[in-house]
Amino acid sequence: MWLFAILVAPAVLLAAASWRGEREKFRYYQERLRDQTQSSFLPPVSLIVPVKGQDEGLQENLAALASLDYPHYELIIAAHSPADIPAGVVPAGAQVVFSGGRPAGAAEKLQNLLAAVGTAKTESEVLAFADSDGRVSRGWLRALVAPLAETGVGAASGYRVYLPEIADFGSTLRSAWNAVIFGTFGPGNLEFVWGGAMAVRRDLFSRLGVPALWASTASDDYVLSEAVRSAKLHLRFAPGALVVSSDRIGARNLLHWVQRQLIITRVYAPRLWVLSFVATTIYCAAMVACVVALCYRHWIAGAVLVFLLLMGMLKGTARAKLAATALPDSQPWFQRHGWIFTGMVPLATWTWLYGHIVSASTNVIEWRGHRYRLSRETILILSQPEQRSARAD
Repeated sequence: MWLFAILVAPAVLLAAASWRGEREKFRYYQERLRDQTQSSFLPPVSLIVPVKGQDEGLQENLAALASLDYPHYELIIAAHSPADIPAGVVPAGAQVVFSGGRPAGAAEKLQNLLAAVGTAKTESEVLAFADSDGRVSRGWLRALVAPLAETGVGAASGYRVYLPEIADFGSTLRSAWNAVIFGTFGPGNLEFVWGGAMAVRRDLFSRLGVPALWASTASDDYVLSEAVRSAKLHLRFAPGALVVSSDRIGARNLLHWVQRQLIITRVYAPRLWVLSFVATTIYCAAMVACVVALCYRHWIAGAVLVFLLLMGMLKGTARAKLAATALPDSQPWFQRHGWIFTGMVPLATWTWLYGHIVSASTNVIEWRGHRYRLSRETILILSQPEQRSARAD
């Protein structure tokens, strides 16, 4: 029983500690969503979205980005070449920029972002970034930019929530897995900004040397986050800048997706990766210990197991309530499928463990048809779509 106590005690303490600050998080959401800065701080913005082929709902996603309730902004769609932009998806008035694969030392997404930054209007005071596979609300850009009005804030971020319309296994598991990250976003200084909804003052972007940093990396958000923190500035979360993705994913592709996310985290944010790995291992080890103890009829283990599962699922319910608060237009989804954030939590925990284990053994990722070997200093392009097609022929 001493071994059992040693294994489960840290998990019980972590589960209890995870609720600290939850009330402040709800209060923060309410204050931010009512923040009048969204109506008074409206600097000119260049909004950049990279496109690589046909995402589900791409035309509608880009149309939403082109019709935001924001007085002075331009929408720049960035791609490697014209072949990457499907016909009929570019909204009227949007600017289209092609990188042509330059600079050669960056991942293709970073090449595209840098090309777009270079063509942004001179009067733009803020650079904002979005992903092509998410849907935003009309007030999204106002909410995203507002934290930049605060003294000491270097960059602002929203985050993605997956709300699949068809509740198949892979899609619901991804929704619950991703919600764990979303649940860490709240008041105070963030660990990182997310590339699909981030904003930074243009002069700071240049002063920190972000273009040079992006020229040899595969991560836009982790690299920007580290540059801002190195300048002793803060990263702020904007609840009104959440992004909704409703596309589906199969179970096998989900495991590849999870592996890629955690490889990128291990390379560019190793401290965050280690903390997450340790916490996940503690939870999973405690659950195994409880099951083994139950086999020997140590019934107290059953109570501990129920406690751990219940605390995790209640946290999932809290995350669903936070997301529903910030996404009033998605209320029908939460009424139908809100159980996903709660019921899939136990399986999501083990998926986290799987992702950490497989991401510990390789630095190679596949991303939009490219294979890269990553390091903090540079990346190596192992293959590209054209090269694989040539070999297949």
